[in-house]
Amino acid sequence: MKVHVTDLKHGDCLMADTFNGVGLHVLPKGTRVEREEISILIRHKIDYVDIEPRSGLHTDSEPAPSHGLHDDFDLAILNYEAIFLEALTKGSFSQPAVDDTLKPLLETLEGQKDVVSLLLLLDRDDIDTYHHSLQVGLLSYYIAAWMGYSKEERYLISRAGYLHDIGKSQVPLSILNKQGLLTDSEKDELARHTFYGYDLIRGSKMDEVTALVALQHHEYEDGSGYPNQLLKKEIHPYAQIVSVANIYMSLTTSTANRPKQGLVTVLRKVHEMGFGKLNETVVQALTGHLLPSFVGKNVQLSNGEVGMIVMNNPLDLFKPLVKVGEGFRDLSRERSLSIDEVVN
Repeated sequence: MKVHVTDLKHGDCLMADTFNGVGLHVLPKGTRVEREEISILIRHKIDYVDIEPRSGLHTDSEPAPSHGLHDDFDLAILNYEAIFLEALTKGSFSQPAVDDTLKPLLETLEGQKDVVSLLLLLDRDDIDTYHHSLQVGLLSYYIAAWMGYSKEERYLISRAGYLHDIGKSQVPLSILNKQGLLTDSEKDELARHTFYGYDLIRGSKMDEVTALVALQHHEYEDGSGYPNQLLKKEIHPYAQIVSVANIYMSLTTSTANRPKQGLVTVLRKVHEMGFGKLNETVVQALTGHLLPSFVGKNVQLSNGEVGMIVMNNPLDLFKPLVKVGEGFRDLSRERSLSIDEVVN
C-alpha cells in the first residue's frame, strides 16, 4: 500500500527499496520505519512510499493490548508528530487534526485530580519535542483550571501549550538532535522557533492568541527572556501559563549539560522563579495545587532515606512530614533535610 510519509506509523515496513528524485538509494526494502527513518525520507523530499499492509488482527494466543492512559498519551504524541511533520513539509498544519487529538484526551482526563500521578505516568527517559509538547499542553490545562478559567478557555490554553514548540519544525534537525552543547549561532537559530511558531500558526489560519503563546512562551517578566525582551504587562496571560508549564516540564528532563531532576526539586526552582521572572499568580496556582497531591506519595530524602509524605506543612509546603519506617521526619524541624525525588 502506498502512503504519504506524514501518514507513516512507527513499525510500518517498507515493501520496496526507496530512492530519491535523483536516483540515490535512501532506505532498503524491509526497513522498519521509526522517527529517524521518517526524518530521512523528508530530508530527501520523498513524498510517498510503499509499505506492507498493516494488520490489526490478533490471534487467539495473542490478545489485543489493553487500552489505558498510556495508549491515549502515545496516540496524542504520534498525532503531534504527524502535525509536526506536516508543518515541516507544507509550512502549515491542519487545525482539525489538533482538535481531534486534544479534545478527546482532555475529556478523558477531566476527572483526573491526581496530577502528580499523571505527571509520573508521562515521565519517561526519552523525552522529545513531541512528548514535551503534550506534557506542556496537559499541565497548562490543569493550571488554567486551578486559576478558575472556564472550560472553553482551559481548552484554548491547553491547545496553545500543545502547539507552543511547533516552530521547531522549521529548525534544522542537526540542531534539534544535537547531543552536545550548541554553538552560539545554533542557539540563535533554535531561539527563532518562537517566530517560526507564530508564523506557522497564523499561516494555518488559527487564532492570534495561540500564535502569541508560541511567540512569547520564553519571555520573562523582568525583560530577560526572548525573543522580544517583553515585560510583565506585555506578555499575554495565556503565554504566562504556558511559560510556567514549559519551564516546569523542561527542568524535569535531562539535557547535555543538566541531569534529570525530581518533581519536587523542579517545583522548588519554579517557585523561586515566581519572584520576578515567572508570573507569581500562575506559579502559586501550580505549587498550591500540585504540592498537596504529593501526600501519600513515596519520596527519597536528601540523606538517601525513602518514606511517604503524610502531611503538608501549611507554612512551608516544601517541608512536609514524612513517615520513614516506623518513625517520622518533620522536614520543617530538620531543615537540612529535603525531598530529592518522588519514587514510583
